[in-house]
Amino acid sequence: MTTRVRERLGKDLALIVMTTMALTVACKSSKTDDSATLADTAKASTTAGVGSDSVRGGSPVVAARSGDGVAPGAHTVLFIGTSLTAGLGLNPDSAYPQLIQRKIEDAHLPFDVVNAGVSGETTAGLLRRLDWLLRGDFDVVLVESGANDGLRGTPVATVRANLAEVISRIRMTHPSARVMLVQMEAPPNLGPQYTTAFHALYGDIAKGNGVTLVPFLLQGVAGERELNQADGMHPNQRGEHIVADNVWRSLQPVLRTLPTGL
Repeated sequence: MTTRVRERLGKDLALIVMTTMALTVACKSSKTDDSATLADTAKASTTAGVGSDSVRGGSPVVAARSGDGVAPGAHTVLFIGTSLTAGLGLNPDSAYPQLIQRKIEDAHLPFDVVNAGVSGETTAGLLRRLDWLLRGDFDVVLVESGANDGLRGTPVATVRANLAEVISRIRMTHPSARVMLVQMEAPPNLGPQYTTAFHALYGDIAKGNGVTLVPFLLQGVAGERELNQADGMHPNQRGEHIVADNVWRSLQPVLRTLPTGL
């Protein structure tokens, strides 16, 4: 298939393939609340296995640098997200936040990345562990949440309220931090009314709260068999580099505008 043909079919095909497979896997998972607290996750293996976003698992909060963690005097970028941020099924060093750390170093910017992705988390689950995350210091926080809500058909009003509350709490405790919200999408299987409203809520929240909206995380990756793991949902190593590029296009300009003392 040529590049031109892929571009023409990309969006619709990507979402249909990704979300249809996701719903199949999700329907087989436990119906219990799958959101994990940070304390629960810290007890899990730091090497995540292949699985559904609807399954508890993933990695604890980790600094992207090797050694003792965040470098002294460095500024911090906190990534909050689901298995897509945690890097489910990948070597921990291959998750997109860690790949962004390398881009930061190549750009000679004084920021360290902390990956706080938790597999299976919903927006409600994020609210339950948020106070723990807000104890730390950070200059930029990127929020990737809602994919699992979309898979379950959670009411759009609920997802909107949860994300708005997340941003409100971040602003309350870290008023000087820059907040970035990642656009996520809902399965087309749930009907055009739901998917349209789900898509729109991210832009509405970003505009209403003055936060930076990052375009769809899996743009160019979703639905591309050669860029995803066997589950059809989570990027493989090649796909993860594209995800990192997607985020970096929005993150780099923000980092360059922040005062760093250099």
